[in-house]
Amino acid sequence: MDASFTPEQDEIRRTLRELLRQRLGPGEPRTAVDTPAGYDPALWTALAEQLGLPGLALPEAYGGVGCSVTELALACEEAGRALCPSPLLGTAVLAAPLIAALGTEAQRAELLPRLASGALTATLAVPGTALATALALTGTNGGDWAGGGRAGGVQARRVQGGWRLYGQADQVLDGHSAGLLVAAAHTGGFARSRTLLFLVPGDAAGVVRVRQTALDATRSQARLQLREAEAQLLGEESGRDVLAALAAVGAGAAAVLACEAVGAADRALEQTVEYVKQREQFGRAIGSFQAVKHRLADVYVGVQAARSAAYYAAWAVPHGERVGGLALAQALEALRTASAEGIQLHGGIGFTWEHQAHLYFKRAAGDELLFGPVHRLRAHAADTARLFETSERREVAV
Repeated sequence: MDASFTPEQDEIRRTLRELLRQRLGPGEPRTAVDTPAGYDPALWTALAEQLGLPGLALPEAYGGVGCSVTELALACEEAGRALCPSPLLGTAVLAAPLIAALGTEAQRAELLPRLASGALTATLAVPGTALATALALTGTNGGDWAGGGRAGGVQARRVQGGWRLYGQADQVLDGHSAGLLVAAAHTGGFARSRTLLFLVPGDAAGVVRVRQTALDATRSQARLQLREAEAQLLGEESGRDVLAALAAVGAGAAAVLACEAVGAADRALEQTVEYVKQREQFGRAIGSFQAVKHRLADVYVGVQAARSAAYYAAWAVPHGERVGGLALAQALEALRTASAEGIQLHGGIGFTWEHQAHLYFKRAAGDELLFGPVHRLRAHAADTARLFETSERREVAV
């Protein structure tokens, strides 16, 4: 494994950081989240047209750039540094890979070029609050999370000429503004129970979208109610395994999210270091106190360790090694620590609404609510690796 970045990868990072520096100042994220879309459409257009960000990991045949998950993860690291509100996660990390993996050739040809250009945004909608389970991050996604429609999930039933969906999905990223919903639904009844994915236009009849107040305002979320909404099956009914495809997308999403969290943690630490060099107490900059140095040194070690794990996870995705959950756990822990120490060491101003420090802490807490607490991410990784099984139990399982 060559740990160094290619010139193209370095250029992606440099160009995106410069663009975000010019277009996304300290107060811009909060201004953007107050818009109806929850992000700045002009900035999204710039990210799509100047950098091709939505199609970075999509094949060139469908209008993408043809890069791997690694390049997308590096781009998201820069977006995480700036806490950039955008539909990138839902569109490029969750929805587009599912369409590319499961969609028919006609569906891919129709949707992927529009997603790659940024003209169409999309997101993944799963019943209830089961996003982390559906992506196999905190447990085995056996399909039970899809529910049974009125019982709290989303139910799909076949009608003449198509499908109808009924049920509710919560915590849907950018669900109030996405042009396309990739909705997971339960079908087949008790005897032939299974989970399928469906394509639902965001403005389709029977779709009720309500934007929710999220802990992390830079990640817009919505509650979706599907009231006999018309839907198109994604791919063929007897095609690839939907649950396996969701797990594969989850592995890539975890690596991308880990890099994004590392970017946010690095920026939180950077801001804190800048501040302790300026703030004085007893006639000295507080950054000169040994106790402060030790605390920041611990944060630095945690961020660097998380960065190494995140980079490896991003590299491992196209090689078939799924270590994203562990990397995400380490990155979220590093971000939580870096942002919490940042608030403490900023003193009184760190607790104010006007300062940015609390936004990074909310990103850490919000991501744990969406994609799984750190301890559950690690527990599932340990269960998958059968880390705590005795040799006797392993022989029985085999």
